[in-house]
This record gives sequence, structure tokens and C-alpha cells, in this order.
Amino acid sequence: MDARAPLSCGYHRSDHGFSEPEGRTTVWKGAARVSVLDEIIDGVRADLAERQARVSLDELKERAAKARAAKDGVAALKGDGVKVICEVKRSSPSKGALAAIADPAGLAADYEAGGAAVISVLTEQRRFGGSLADLEAVRARVDIPVLRKDFIVTSYQLWEARAYGADLALLIVAALEQPALESLIERAVSIGLTPLVEVHDEDEAERAVDAGAKVIGINARNLKTLEVDRGTFERVAPEIPGHVVKVAESGVRGPHDLIAYANAGADAVLVGESLVTGRDPKTAVADLVAAGEHPALRHGRS
Repeated sequence: MDARAPLSCGYHRSDHGFSEPEGRTTVWKGAARVSVLDEIIDGVRADLAERQARVSLDELKERAAKARAAKDGVAALKGDGVKVICEVKRSSPSKGALAAIADPAGLAADYEAGGAAVISVLTEQRRFGGSLADLEAVRARVDIPVLRKDFIVTSYQLWEARAYGADLALLIVAALEQPALESLIERAVSIGLTPLVEVHDEDEAERAVDAGAKVIGINARNLKTLEVDRGTFERVAPEIPGHVVKVAESGVRGPHDLIAYANAGADAVLVGESLVTGRDPKTAVADLVAAGEHPALRHGRS
């Protein structure tokens, strides 16, 4: 079954038509309202259609069958201390170009040497400058689990993730209606992927929990303003049960932010921009990992 999100991408039908979910960035095109998220997903769907025309689902499944067994993403992010997910990220809608990253595999190797628990690889091309080739190159270089970070709206993309070596895959609650979210989580798990389910508020957290997510990322970046509010994690985390891995996304500039997130209950942090724009990513990661392993954190975390 192909679990596709409807083209509304999160808009909800009421008696008066479609209502826009709170927290969406909206731009005007003539008389139509289009959110930034919807624009990104429109581009994702167009690029996806081109790939589907070139590579059949059966071909992807054959390639996935030959890939090495997926690593356990939950196990990689659990345990003592706060784990660090390090991102290969060339650009973003909020900041534009960040770094050229001619050698994504080399950067990932530096992250691994610094003590990263997981490598996140952006594969969306139009806004983030990523590709499946980046994912494949990183997978070939590192031994730790790798996350495909993209705007996944169909099971074809999950098979792509597995075929190109990913162990985890990002699913964004704001981009998916509930049946699609539940179906994609189920499909991901069935083919060996660990879903990292991203939320931005309490309602989305409830949806993620109801859908069976075992790893939930709380993104501090507001979809409406694109600003970072580090208080988002502290507000949303209490809605997530203790057995679920909680990942703090966005706003980690250094060890002090990791410690703040840890004290609010984070099991892991995802760091991208500050690493790709810094001079020495390996040392920066090592500093974050050392902070995450500090014994004092165990007393402040929920």
C-alpha cells in the first residue's frame, strides 16, 4: 500500500472548506494561500515523480535487499547521557547557503570521529542542496547509523532510504495526515527503518505518540516565523511518554544549549548549522559529546 499524504499536506477540511493549521508559514500567490511547507512538498513531489519514472519500486526493493542490515536507531539514541546527531547540511530555507560541503562523507567521518551517535543527511535538493548520492557516500564511509532527512510523503521514499543505506528516516507530522503518518511509520519499521517523527507543538506530539512513534524529534524552529524558540522543547516534552526517545532539534549552538535541553529531558540533540559553519567540526562534536556525557546531567533530566 502506498501511504501518500493528500495534496493538502496537512490542511484540514471543515464545513467551510479547508482550514490552515496553526504554525504554517504562508505566502500569497494571487488569490491562493500557500505555506512554505506546502511549497517545499510540491517540489519534493515533482522531483519524486522524476525519480519514480527512472527507477521502479521493484528495482528499489532489489537494491534494498542487497544493502547491509539496518542498524537500530532507537538503541543508538538510548543509554546514559545525551546523544548527538550530527547533520550534513548545505543550505536551509531560513538561512540560505551554509556550506559547500564538497566531501559529505569526509565531514561525516569527522563527526563519527568526534563521537556522534547518528549522522543525519539532508537529501532534499531544492531548498537544502542534498541528494541520495550524499546519503550513499556517507553510508559507505561511517559505521554508525545514518538518518535520511527529507520530506517523506510516500513509501517509495522509504524504500529509497533503505536502498541507499539509511537506518532511520524522518517523518514530519505537519506534512502528513494521520492515516498517512501511521501507515508510513508501520512501513518504515517493516523494512528495517527507525522513524524519527518530527513535531513542533503539543498537538503534533500527541499525534506522533498515537501513531506509535518510538523516537520523536521536537523542532524548536517555528514554521510560521522560521525563528528558533528553545522553550518549545520544554513545553512539548512533557506530552511524550518516558519510554519514547526525545530528540531536541534546532538551536544547539554549543554545549550550553545541549545542557539546557538535557535538563528539560532530551535524550539526544540534532545539530547541523553550527557544525557545518564552524572551523573544526570534529572538535565541536567532541565538545558536545563530552557535555552530553557529563555525570551531572543525570540528576537534572526527567
